[in-house]
Amino acid sequence: MSNHIWGLIHHPDKEWRSINEEHETVSHLYTHHVLWYALIPVVCSYIGTTRVGWTFGGEEVFQVSPTSGLILGVAFYGLILLAVAAVGSVIHWMARRYPERPSRAECIVFAGYTATPLFLSGVFAVYPVFWLCVAAVCAGVVYTAFLLYTGTPSFLGINDKEGFILSTSTLCMGVLILEVLLIVAVALWSMGSEHSIMWYFFG
Repeated sequence: MSNHIWGLIHHPDKEWRSINEEHETVSHLYTHHVLWYALIPVVCSYIGTTRVGWTFGGEEVFQVSPTSGLILGVAFYGLILLAVAAVGSVIHWMARRYPERPSRAECIVFAGYTATPLFLSGVFAVYPVFWLCVAAVCAGVVYTAFLLYTGTPSFLGINDKEGFILSTSTLCMGVLILEVLLIVAVALWSMGSEHSIMWYFFG
């Protein structure tokens, strides 16, 4: 698994330089980082929705069966993996006017490490109270933004002002992708609490 987690939390500037020097491939990123850390929100959501149940501030609890939870968890996991690649592709597209534009693969690696706080915040889904999960996601977004702002200038070889502008645009696009992901995830888990997945698709 990745050895950059502590560095990104404790001294992100130094850690970004170390990540840039490694020239990591996308396959290495996924097998040593994304595939593992993306399991945190998926496994915790599975436990929370099958054992505890979602609550939205009232007395009603939305709970899914273990079978439905497994199917939904696989779908959620796939969405997360696609989201990392999508954000990396967005970064690559937005950096098109810079002479030292990184490759798409390097941008996906950058996006994968930037998303680390969001992966870690998924641990709160094990007790799926809506306000608690929203607070955890917001905290994850804040630290993700911090990593983005500190890492973009050195990653693209640009000054801090240009890095700030690009980071802000990237953050807006990333938050939009995150919102879509969350909406789809909540819809999937809520759907599973009311219907059998097989009945929904084939009934």
